Amino acid sequence: MRRFLLTSTAVLFSLLPVAATIADDWPQWLGPQRDGVWRETGIVERLPEKGLARKWRTPIGAGYSGPAVVGDRVFVTDRVTTDTKDPSSPFERGAVPSSERVLCLDAATGKPIWEHKYPCIYTVSYPAGPRCTPTVHDGKVYSLGSEGHLFCLSASDGKVIWSRELKKDFSIRSTPVWGFASHPLVDGNKLICFVGGADTAVVAFDLATGKELWRALSAIGPHGPGYSPPVIYEAAGFRQLIAWLPDAVNALDPETGKVLWSKSFTVKEGLTAPMARQSGDLLFVTAFYDGPLMLKLNGDKPGATELWRGKGKNERQTDGLHSIMPTPFLVDGHIFGVCSYGQLRCLKADSGQRVWENLTATGADKARNARWANAFLIQHQDRFFIANEQGDLILAKLTPQGYEELGLANLLKPTGQAGGRQIVWSHPAFAHRCVFARNDEEIVCVSLAE
Repeated sequence: MRRFLLTSTAVLFSLLPVAATIADDWPQWLGPQRDGVWRETGIVERLPEKGLARKWRTPIGAGYSGPAVVGDRVFVTDRVTTDTKDPSSPFERGAVPSSERVLCLDAATGKPIWEHKYPCIYTVSYPAGPRCTPTVHDGKVYSLGSEGHLFCLSASDGKVIWSRELKKDFSIRSTPVWGFASHPLVDGNKLICFVGGADTAVVAFDLATGKELWRALSAIGPHGPGYSPPVIYEAAGFRQLIAWLPDAVNALDPETGKVLWSKSFTVKEGLTAPMARQSGDLLFVTAFYDGPLMLKLNGDKPGATELWRGKGKNERQTDGLHSIMPTPFLVDGHIFGVCSYGQLRCLKADSGQRVWENLTATGADKARNARWANAFLIQHQDRFFIANEQGDLILAKLTPQGYEELGLANLLKPTGQAGGRQIVWSHPAFAHRCVFARNDEEIVCVSLAE
């Protein structure tokens, strides 16, 4: 496999303002439609052998959160500390004095425009930094930090419009083990968040004021509401808010919070990180320990029945898809996703039968211990960009016939740690014919224009 190098950009990209050439923004987790599909045109067909053009790089602090890109601005969150140190093992939980920041950068140059900084005692396992990608909507930035600090900021200058402290406001005793990690969802006049606690697993806030509009379900335990993002799909003529919590897959009325249906699916260690995926009348979820569950949605009224679930004994002996973080794709009757030890797999959607697997895309073929090996998939036309945990960006075709690589370039060095190896666990943004990617030290903008 050939590794392409990034080249200096002094003569490789236009100095025209970004707004003059862009087509798409990336305003939230998984992009404009929250589906991980990049629809912009004018993108490279293959990664060129001469390398990719890095437009800029800007130092930032640590974090797992991905950037959001809207207009001429980039928004990203991080964590900074002074003289304090995290526990020696990322599994340990301490009480580390820290600060979280919401940063706004110029999309054309990477230069800082403003920052919002606030003190935050870190008590989570894997404490690198915030998990949630900022959500940008109608001139406002909505940010959720690892310890439950929820902010609505002015996108123009970073001033606080309203804020909530989820643990304090909803009497939650402790932060979920791996932090508040469910990316908030804007729907109409509402900001929908997974909070946790008795009757407040899911809470809708007024976008303008932060006032609570409704609450639903309970999620009491060390992992609270889990870590999967909320998402809204339509089935049986109803808009259904999918709330995958550690004990069940639920569908709510997004206007009122009324429970429409619920299917029991108890997930070990609350590991509900990937987002639920819909394709037609199918709804798919996948968990690291417990594997996949495929539901069939009713066509006449809200409801679901179990179609199949994985038969793997555990996360080591797997038959289907046991994802730790990356959200899979359902395309033309097949599932593409990353399993527990970095196996990029294709399954049949109607049965879960495995079609093929590949270890090179995630680097699992070279890792001494590939447990939790991760790669994020982003669909672009008939191809996928794959951002793996080594900081590589791969362009490939994923079909039932197999994996066809169309090039690889390294974007960032891996700066985090997991399983005794260096990793990058942050989802990039794709906008302005560029990829915006970060690690624990910097954020970069790299051109993908043809």
